[in-house]
Amino acid sequence: MTGADGITALGAVHLSAAIRGRAISCREVMRAYLDRIASLNPTYNAIVALRDEAALLHEAAEADGRIARGEPVGLLHGFPLAVKDLDPVRGLPFTQGSPIFADRIAEADSIMVSRLRSAGAIFIGKTNVPEFGLGSHSFNPVYGVTANAYDPGKTGGGSSGGAAVAVALRMQPVADGTDHGGSLRNPPAFNNVYGLRTCWGRIPVEGADVFSPGLSVPGAIGRSPADIGLMLSVQAGYDPRCPNSIRQDPNGFAAPLERNFRGVRIAWLGDFGGRIPFDPDVLETCRSALPAFTAIGCRVDEAVPDFDLERVWRDWRVLRAFTVAAALRPLVEDPARKALMKPEAVWEAERGLVLSAEQVTAAQEGRTLWYAALRRFMEVYDFVVMPTSQVFPFDKALRWPERVGGRTMDTYHRWMQTAIPATMAGLPALAVPAGFGPDGLPAGIQIIGRNHGELACLQLGAAYDAASGWVRRHPPPAA
Repeated sequence: MTGADGITALGAVHLSAAIRGRAISCREVMRAYLDRIASLNPTYNAIVALRDEAALLHEAAEADGRIARGEPVGLLHGFPLAVKDLDPVRGLPFTQGSPIFADRIAEADSIMVSRLRSAGAIFIGKTNVPEFGLGSHSFNPVYGVTANAYDPGKTGGGSSGGAAVAVALRMQPVADGTDHGGSLRNPPAFNNVYGLRTCWGRIPVEGADVFSPGLSVPGAIGRSPADIGLMLSVQAGYDPRCPNSIRQDPNGFAAPLERNFRGVRIAWLGDFGGRIPFDPDVLETCRSALPAFTAIGCRVDEAVPDFDLERVWRDWRVLRAFTVAAALRPLVEDPARKALMKPEAVWEAERGLVLSAEQVTAAQEGRTLWYAALRRFMEVYDFVVMPTSQVFPFDKALRWPERVGGRTMDTYHRWMQTAIPATMAGLPALAVPAGFGPDGLPAGIQIIGRNHGELACLQLGAAYDAASGWVRRHPPPAA
């Protein structure tokens, strides 16, 4: 190994093999990552609640001891990982980016975090988020704003913004995240990395209701689809606490992703026939990525499903407000705590609190109709591809873009409308880099697969990665 930079340059797959093969020690890995964090994080603010260095190095040395004693170790053994601050990690701050919970310490791990811990991960802190994960721009009054890996004056995206920036800048090898309205797709697009939104049930999540398919799902961010596959093989798998979690063996996600894509059909949705606005150059930058698919043998057609996209948006807004209200009702009904909440969170929750059962049921039925239309469409096409975001990374001082492509945005999340079709259909979506605009800022596209098709998305992503090479060829200036 060639020093600290060589260690942090390793992808997660190669890092795992190097640690378990004793080519490098866990302590060396921890030291290398802590040095990068010390150098870069003050500028980018991706990792928050960073733990004491001495304690982390001690845990890394203990991890080396387990290897030396010949004990079995997991795929993430010795990995320094910060967990998105929407998920509890026992003994670490769990703020959700809200001043209401600024002093809260998690008493137990989530299901996913317990799996990461069992696989050998060493938790170094948390990754930054917008308050309650609402919005695709990671700023909050507890920890501040996360800057873009390619321009610290721009946003790193959200809600998994800290995670994507940390991975892009090699402050951690891979990261977890969650996605409701693009939170595992927008930040990778803004930071030239990969992010996977999974199907509901692929990664079990506990909650007050474990039976209803949710709009928000966990996933992972990496510098390659193979790295995401390694992470997903640990995160995924059935858990009896979640009766509808997927029973498929997750080990297949860590297997080699090679596949022949000759003749595979892809539908390029673009701006959905002019119905989704884009800032200048974003759509063309995304379109310029399509030849990488034809280079690996795919056939790419411009086509859109025959469905009212505005209905998908309206139904999503109902379900979004409904789920936010269910989570935040105790806070908005307490005047003292409501006064501490961001206005977007209050607006969303108050909209949800006045919804009728008929409105929610109609939105769920609309969601079902959209899934059926897309399922029929994907009987012809193996994958659907569309832009990940409608804008390039914007000034981090803004709360959200108020105009896109000459159109006024009527909500704080309308500028991420392109993320909603996959969310409402419950389909897996892999965000992949698409290149850079005239100002040198990244853009991304999303590969949407069929139901339970995460592996197929990763396989196509791996072939695309080999053909395009955006992550390898265009690292962030600070990396």
